[in-house]
Amino acid sequence: MSSTEPAFVPTANVLPKVAPVRVAEGERLRSVQLPGITLKVRSRPPAREGLPPALYVHGLGGSSQNWSALMPLLADVVDSEAVDLPGFGDSPPPDDGDYSVTGHARAVIRYLDSAGRGPVHLFGNSLGGAVTTRVAAVRPDLVRSLTLVSPALPELRVQRTAVPTALLALPGVAALFTRITREWSAEQRVRGVMALCYGDPGRVTPEGFRNAVEEMERRLRLPYFWDAMARSARGIVNAYTLGGQHGLWRQAERVLAPTLLIYGGRDQLVGFRMAQRAARAFRDARLITLPDAGHVAMMEYPETVAAAFRDLLAEEAAGDSAASVSAGS
Repeated sequence: MSSTEPAFVPTANVLPKVAPVRVAEGERLRSVQLPGITLKVRSRPPAREGLPPALYVHGLGGSSQNWSALMPLLADVVDSEAVDLPGFGDSPPPDDGDYSVTGHARAVIRYLDSAGRGPVHLFGNSLGGAVTTRVAAVRPDLVRSLTLVSPALPELRVQRTAVPTALLALPGVAALFTRITREWSAEQRVRGVMALCYGDPGRVTPEGFRNAVEEMERRLRLPYFWDAMARSARGIVNAYTLGGQHGLWRQAERVLAPTLLIYGGRDQLVGFRMAQRAARAFRDARLITLPDAGHVAMMEYPETVAAAFRDLLAEEAAGDSAASVSAGS
C-alpha cells in the first residue's frame, strides 16, 4: 500500500540544527544509510557474544528511546537494537515521503536485509505492532519470534479517546492543531501524551519526565515533525480499511513465528477487547494482559514484559529440544 499523496522530499540543507538525541548510559546510536532512507539505530552491547538478535520498533510519535527501559533487562538473552522509523526519533524523512504501514515495514525489511541479522526476535508497539505484523507475514525468514505490545490492528469501534489521534490523518488537521497549540509548552504537551499513553502517569520518574520534555522540545524544532505524524496516522487509517490478503488481520493469520501479545487494561488507544481477537488470529499466540498498564507496557512495566518474553524463549527452547529428541529417536 502506497500513499496516494505527492511524494514529500525533504531538503537536507534547510533542516535546522537541533539538540542531539539523548543516548542512555551503555547505549549507542548510529546512522545506517539505505536506498531512499537513513535510519538511526540504537543498540546496547549484549552480555556475551553469540546471543540471538532482537529488533524493536516504536509506535506513532515514538522513537527507539521507548525501548531503553526494556533492552537492558534482556541483555543476557538477546542482542538488542531499536530503530527510529523514517521521520521519527533521529531518522530523517524517507526520500519518497511514504509513511504508510507498508512503507515503514519496507524500511524495517531493508535494514534487516542489509544488516544480515535475521531471523530476529522482532518487537513492535502500537504502529510498530502493525508494521512488524506485516514484516512477519511477508518475510517469515526474517522473524524468529514476534512480540506485540498494544499493536495497532484494525478495530471496528475505535475508542473515543483514540479519535483525536485518528483525526490527525485528515488533511489540514495537523496544521490546524499546530496553530491551536502554538502557545503550549513542551511540558504541557508531554503531560498530555503521558496521560493518554500511560495507565498511571505517576509511574514516570522526574528524570524520565525531564528527558521526555527535552526530546519534545527537540522534535518541535524539526520542520517535518507534524508531517511525519499526520502521514503515519493516515497510513494506519488506510491500513485499517485495506481488505483482502493485504489486510492486517489476514496477515496476522499468516504469521508463522511464535507470537507474544501484551495488552494493557487501561489502554486509551488500542481497545483491550481486541486482545482475544488477536490471540485467535495469530496461529501460535501467547496472550498477556496487564490490567493497570496503558498503551506502552514496555515503558510502564518493563520487568513484566521482559519476564513474559523470557517465558516465550524458554518455551521455544523446550520445543526445539523436544524436536531434537524426537528426530534422534
